[in-house]
Amino acid sequence: MKRIKIAIVGLGKIARDQHVPTLAANDAFELVAVASPHSKLEGVPSYSNIEDLLQAVPDLSAVALCTTPQVRCEAARHALVQGRHVLLEKPPGATVSEVLALVEIASQKSVALFASWHSRHARAVEPARAWLADREIRRVTVTWKEDVRIWHPGQTWIWKAGGLGVFDPGINALSILTRIIPGTLTLKDAKLSYPSNCKTPIAARLLLADSRGVPAHVELDFLQTGPQTWDIEVETDAGRLLLSMGGTILKINDSFVATAQETEYSSLYAHFATLIRARQIDVDLAPFRLATDALLYGQRLGVEPFVE
Repeated sequence: MKRIKIAIVGLGKIARDQHVPTLAANDAFELVAVASPHSKLEGVPSYSNIEDLLQAVPDLSAVALCTTPQVRCEAARHALVQGRHVLLEKPPGATVSEVLALVEIASQKSVALFASWHSRHARAVEPARAWLADREIRRVTVTWKEDVRIWHPGQTWIWKAGGLGVFDPGINALSILTRIIPGTLTLKDAKLSYPSNCKTPIAARLLLADSRGVPAHVELDFLQTGPQTWDIEVETDAGRLLLSMGGTILKINDSFVATAQETEYSSLYAHFATLIRARQIDVDLAPFRLATDALLYGQRLGVEPFVE
């Protein structure tokens, strides 16, 4: 089968750590170019912006957008209008409305658009979803705590409007939660901690509920030191399910459950290839809506300035 010619736009940490090596190991894709204003990738033609890239590589089929969220949707619009398939790193944009506009363009152009949630592709997520499907859920607790200085060193965009702050990693938890819990989750309460020198929160406590009123308590923290924590615990009528390490480890009633070994991004790109061949759209905004609901509705608490 002919390989899909793809380019990466935005050559930051996530692109170098995940997208570049995943594409190198994927027989469905051929990485033919990158676009970044400040970086180049050795051995691959590099351009300073997406406009120059699209003009220089007319047979390009798809782009993976790994820019900051504040500029992601404008780049996506350029690609979609020219008939290219588009993968959006998470979050898919800075606002819900601009992502919905991209869906409209992709539909008009009959091209694939994928709002990717990489944590949903962690190997234990689907087994957890399958187990919970037939259980009565009684309570959910999410603890998502990591050190921003380790995972986002020098990335000031995360503290600007549209950067999401602690919801940048926290939306990974929400993406898993909205995948494994049946029905629709809604926000009931939120308390957000904003450093005095930042436009986005550094910590958050959320209360969510499903359609039956079952509570989901979510605690997000960007100042965790020592061991990092990415856990989702679900209490059910059949016992306790624990997803840990960001959805890679599954325990049911304290017993480990064997899961597949496929990595998040290899699974993610396999799905993107399927969408491209079918010219389909996969844009689930449930995690993004919960994050934006919290930012809109949550009580704002002032805390000390953040200094890296």
